[in-house]
Amino acid sequence: MLKVRIIPTLLWKQFGLVKGVGFDSWRRVGPVLPTIKVYNTREVDELILVDIVAHEGDEDPDYESIDDFGQDCFVPLTVGGGITRADQVQRLLRAGADKVSLNTASYLRPELITEIADRHGAQCVTASIDVRTDPEGARECYSCAGSAATGRNPVAWAREAEARGAGEILLTSIERDGTMEGYDLPLIESITGAVGIPVIAAGGGGSYQHMVDAVLEAGASAVAAASMFHFTEQTPAGARAALAAAGVPVRTVFTGA
Repeated sequence: MLKVRIIPTLLWKQFGLVKGVGFDSWRRVGPVLPTIKVYNTREVDELILVDIVAHEGDEDPDYESIDDFGQDCFVPLTVGGGITRADQVQRLLRAGADKVSLNTASYLRPELITEIADRHGAQCVTASIDVRTDPEGARECYSCAGSAATGRNPVAWAREAEARGAGEILLTSIERDGTMEGYDLPLIESITGAVGIPVIAAGGGGSYQHMVDAVLEAGASAVAAASMFHFTEQTPAGARAALAAAGVPVRTVFTGA
């Protein structure tokens, strides 16, 4: 098993960070840059920063802000939101991003995944898959920050994203988002069993045990969380220790002589 990554998710809306429940009822949690600086010191493996309103317009990503954030981010940074063309990715990488996350644009033009992967490598492309489950248990991919049904089946879309060149999948259960009640383990398992690329579990993480379950029971290669780190006393370092205690391989953090 590869070393499992612990990844805080930062949801960026206009002038700061927000967090909601079920992709709704957004609550402001603070400015972006100080949060990044704090996470630099908290033993995280990566950060994911997503502009959740970028899909509403046709402007380019905010390269200037990404450049500012990138200068103070000392862990790998994945940037998502508003990416519709491969040339935008080059500018984001120059500004400080290490990877990009694609959601809305990839459903409208799936070949965008391939264009970016061919130019920058599969390791640069994260396919973000947001999933809603109806009362009968049927699952469907959603775009536009969880507001637009795509008609896509999550397993089929995950396989297509991999075939088109995505290097990993960020898988979020919309119903579990912000609840801190635990990840959707059957959803995660359905995707990890269908693809050969890493799957980042997101949506519902509220305890260290939830993270252990996502890895050992559902096969996730990484665990992402937002509310758990924003609103509780639990920390990325605590998550790392809990995963290690459960036998999950994690990155060793150098603490000095």
